[in-house]
Amino acid sequence: MSKIIIFGNSGSGKSTLAKNLAEEQALAHLDLDSLAWLPPVLPTVPPERKALGESRAEIEQFVALNESWVIEGCYADLLSFVLESSSQMIFLNLPIDACIENARQRPWEPHKYESKKAQDENLDMLVAWISDYDTRTDTFSKQAHLAMYEAYSKSKMMRTENEC
Repeated sequence: MSKIIIFGNSGSGKSTLAKNLAEEQALAHLDLDSLAWLPPVLPTVPPERKALGESRAEIEQFVALNESWVIEGCYADLLSFVLESSSQMIFLNLPIDACIENARQRPWEPHKYESKKAQDENLDMLVAWISDYDTRTDTFSKQAHLAMYEAYSKSKMMRTENEC
């Protein structure tokens, strides 16, 4: 029974790895981007996060409905809700340049953007966001991710390069 959490910087390969593991091991897959933000009733820049309690309830419902799962995202605050119930942690700690290149090569994500053009129009903002990973101090930061990784006492691994 696998219960895997995957986290790292934007562009580190979290979604790709989670999709592959979900297919290989028949795991339910939760992308935290799908529940972390309020729907764009009116476009806001930056987007507005849902209340943590609301996101937590959705995560807990997902975990309750699925015996084996993989949950991925860059949200240390949301991942903290499933640390105890998880069985494995994977930290994708790639160099910033690799994350930027991955973001530039990313295929269209229809669950996040209305078109490939809209996704590409957001690329400059995303590259700036990725570039700030080492210096931010928020829930999306390398600092928060390292602290979560270091405190985790179960099976864990850190990847520092793209796997072919």
